[in-house]
Amino acid sequence: MTPNLSDISALFAHKGAAQYSGEPVTQQEHALQCAMLAEQEGADDELVTAALLHDLGHMLNDQGETPTLRGVDDLHQFHALPFLRGLFPERVLDAIRWHVDAKRYLCATRPDYWAGLSEDSRRSLVLQGGIFDEAQAHGFMDRPHAAEAVRLRRWDDAAKQPGLLTPPLAHYLERAARCRLAG
Repeated sequence: MTPNLSDISALFAHKGAAQYSGEPVTQQEHALQCAMLAEQEGADDELVTAALLHDLGHMLNDQGETPTLRGVDDLHQFHALPFLRGLFPERVLDAIRWHVDAKRYLCATRPDYWAGLSEDSRRSLVLQGGIFDEAQAHGFMDRPHAAEAVRLRRWDDAAKQPGLLTPPLAHYLERAARCRLAG
């Protein structure tokens, strides 16, 4: 059964207050900050929705507090896809699917990028396959919507500010409603 926006809202209500592992914000704070950064940069509804939902897999596949400290890659980018498939277009899903590989790409192509990652993000990078080599980085950009995933990744990295005021979840779910698939 295809989820609807109320299922997403319920997931945030049930698990959004959980700490975003290894970071100084909750899951919901991180999602809202990421969506707000996308919105502030002028992203369209699809990309703002991807920014909001990119880490939904952490809530759908809860691995406990800071799984990277136990050497666990929770594969969160993939756990969100079955939940969201049929609700949003491929552009939203691809940005979510590739946002982890976008980190690997940015580390390979921007020498200063790695230094700006949080400690948890550096640990997860190793578990997620490490920095792309030159061929992997080139191949990544050939994937559908890879450029959108790179934009999402930059917002993701910046969306970890404790106490930052954002619009409410309902604001971003309205944007998500505008890009959901008919059905």
